[in-house]
Amino acid sequence: MSEPTPPGSAPPKSAALRNFERMLAAGKDSALLRYSIGNEHAKAGDWPAAVDALAQAVALDPTYTAAWKLYARALEQAGRPAQALDAYRHGIIVAKQKGDRQAEKEMTVFARRIERALGSEQ
Repeated sequence: MSEPTPPGSAPPKSAALRNFERMLAAGKDSALLRYSIGNEHAKAGDWPAAVDALAQAVALDPTYTAAWKLYARALEQAGRPAQALDAYRHGIIVAKQKGDRQAEKEMTVFARRIERALGSEQ
């Protein structure tokens, strides 16, 4: 049985994450690679690191619908709901432009939840 991660420290890196980071260090940067890194951080619950990687993914490919969806989720999980809402809204626009109806529907549901939560905080 493994020891729990102490508060304030990063979770241990998965083999996949180490491999992706090696690829990045070798100069093989791409939106897919940054998305994959962000996804690994998300799986580990390291939301701030996921946000950083996914911000790079959407910067490298602003039409990457899946990256917008995971980026917005990471922002929300990192305690940044207003920024998450902005990311969902941008992702919805991208999904509409690409005809990705499923992603559009999912992000619309998530965005509405944040809108309701933010509205009740005011």
